[in-house]
Amino acid sequence: MKKVLVVSMFLGAFTSLSFGIAMAAEGAATGGLDSGVKQMAALAAGLGIAIAAFGGAIGQGRGVASAVDGIARNPGASGQIVTPMIIGLAMIESLVIYSLVVSLLLIFKL
Repeated sequence: MKKVLVVSMFLGAFTSLSFGIAMAAEGAATGGLDSGVKQMAALAAGLGIAIAAFGGAIGQGRGVASAVDGIARNPGASGQIVTPMIIGLAMIESLVIYSLVVSLLLIFKL
């Protein structure tokens, strides 16, 4: 019972203190972002799309290489290999496009 009381007191104190922080952040938001925050957001957007493009290219290359290897070993199974490969490549590309959208949102937030 004592443990529950102590936890609830800490939670209440944290909640009451967070209201002041939220109100202070609301006043600061009207002035715009700090230049350091803008620089870090631009850096994060650039690194995010670079990592996504690199990972997507590696994933697509490995997927196509495995599919071609499978077709070379068994040419009769090419119909069963190509369709899942195309679906997989589309999924990888959609993740890279999603990263592009997130990066553009970060850039336009500046």
